[in-house]
Amino acid sequence: MLTEWCSYKCSEQCLLVVIVAIMALFGGEACMAEKDIYRLPEAGLGADACLIPVLQQRRTNRAFASRPVSLADVAQLLWAAQGITSHEGYRTAPSAGALHPLELHLVSGRIDGLPAGSYRYDPVRHALRVETTDDLRQAVAGAALDQDWIAQAPAIVVVSAVDSRTTRKYGPRGIRYVHMEVGHAGQNLLLQAVALGLAGATVGAFDDERLQQLLKLPEEERPLLILPVGHAR
Repeated sequence: MLTEWCSYKCSEQCLLVVIVAIMALFGGEACMAEKDIYRLPEAGLGADACLIPVLQQRRTNRAFASRPVSLADVAQLLWAAQGITSHEGYRTAPSAGALHPLELHLVSGRIDGLPAGSYRYDPVRHALRVETTDDLRQAVAGAALDQDWIAQAPAIVVVSAVDSRTTRKYGPRGIRYVHMEVGHAGQNLLLQAVALGLAGATVGAFDDERLQQLLKLPEEERPLLILPVGHAR
């Protein structure tokens, strides 16, 4: 009975994935309703595969095909990591005190419908704000101790944090909570990637100051995790 239900749900969800992909194909470039803001395709809330096979298939991948990823898939990845899931502002990843110290930065290289550059994700508006208009993938790989494979990924998500949002309530122990939250958000994104037929990896080895300067992060915002994503080669 459970097997039949899971099969039915997965079929229904696969149909939704196809619908989202068709919408992305004919939607063209993301709509810029105002300067430097890209509105993203809506998150497909029913588009995931059943959880068990997704967990079984998740693997670290360090070799990416040259094939681009769709903007709809990237939107889904960002939503999975930090998307809004309630009228109260709760998100997909748990956050101590609902203080949400994390920030997501998308480094685009080969994303259909989105120019190369770096963008800050706005979870409230489900939109991207332009930060730079250069392809920074090779520079990010350089900041990650010259791990050149990172530059192959069509999309790179850098997760950063403003610790003070959490420590103002929890004191020094809040740093631990921030690190927990980064793990939750990163795993959400990687599982969503598998559900979309994509692959990715977590990278923690990088020069903090160099990456912070590259992405032009404020002094109080520190990078914590790099997530290259794309089609596995």
